[in-house]
Amino acid sequence: MPWIDPLPLLNRQGPIPSRLVTSRTVALNRKPTSQPLKLQCRNEPASLDVQRKDYPVSISNGQRSTLVLGTRGSKLALCQSEWFQSQVHKVAPEVRVTLKKIQTSGDKIVDVPLAKIGGKGLFVKEIEDALLTGDIDFAVHSMKDVPAQLPAGLDILCVPAREDARDALISRTGCSFQELPLGATIGTASLRRQAQLLQARPDLTITMLRGNLDTRLRKLKDGQFDAIVLAAAGLHRLAWAATITEYLPPVLSLPAIGQGALGIEGRSDDEFVRSILLRLNHQETQTTVTAERALLQRLEGGCQVPIAAHATLSGERLVLEGLVASIDGKTIIRDQIAGTGQQAHALGVQLAERLLTRGGDKILREIYGSA
Repeated sequence: MPWIDPLPLLNRQGPIPSRLVTSRTVALNRKPTSQPLKLQCRNEPASLDVQRKDYPVSISNGQRSTLVLGTRGSKLALCQSEWFQSQVHKVAPEVRVTLKKIQTSGDKIVDVPLAKIGGKGLFVKEIEDALLTGDIDFAVHSMKDVPAQLPAGLDILCVPAREDARDALISRTGCSFQELPLGATIGTASLRRQAQLLQARPDLTITMLRGNLDTRLRKLKDGQFDAIVLAAAGLHRLAWAATITEYLPPVLSLPAIGQGALGIEGRSDDEFVRSILLRLNHQETQTTVTAERALLQRLEGGCQVPIAAHATLSGERLVLEGLVASIDGKTIIRDQIAGTGQQAHALGVQLAERLLTRGGDKILREIYGSA
């Protein structure tokens, strides 16, 4: 499919014309769709919680008529936050929600690979600081950006229904991944994607690609890359699905932990906000994300390490697949585990232990030792 510039579609109202919708897809047990994955999950939002701590009484956590939602300022972040703002209005129309844009460290530093910046929470720390000081009441994050450990006093209070978790390839000429020419240049900021794509095709040149979605798409259009790989969820949410050349199946590119899901973070003891957000919690998504994040926490992963995991649920059966990879893709330790949704957290920990035992510990030591 030829290149379609998504930027003119940004301000378009209504559905994208059918002639712009790509037919080249790789299904993941379903047809490509922007509808949330229908999974199943257990009922306790606390399964995503970390150690709790009483919050200073100077912060008002009682009932109030106006709440402040913290968000990054990118088009995607605002799109996600405005959508969630509308959902809150549906379940609590008596409460007014205002948006407050907050610039994060990850937004400020755009010319350095995330792995070289170091640290965790590059896209959430300043927002979490605003929560802790009471400047905002809750925040909308892309769950894949949220570190495994949250600051004391903060919890993930709500996980809405998940979007498509897959990675998406967008090529300038319409070539699929396997059709890309020898030595083609692919842009991505993710070591996870880099490792898996190089394992499948060692001939490729992987080049750093940072910036917001519209910036990345513009760089592709300008000819800086033959193709780029992005999260399908963000493209769907911005109504840019027409730009997708191919959905990459998990067997080729296992998604990032929490990819496609949103995490709504708030203060642990703010029962007023918690009572509202619980009405929007998607139980199915919560369990799959719980399993993935349990693996992340045990591996102590961050953006410096190629780690991936994705959980699915069919009936009561939960299947979690995960991997740890060397940056060059020459070594990938991959495994999966199955159980029930009630075992989500335990399954994540068990799979992490398996990966470490099979050689993941060596990969992690080498990567952290050279960081």
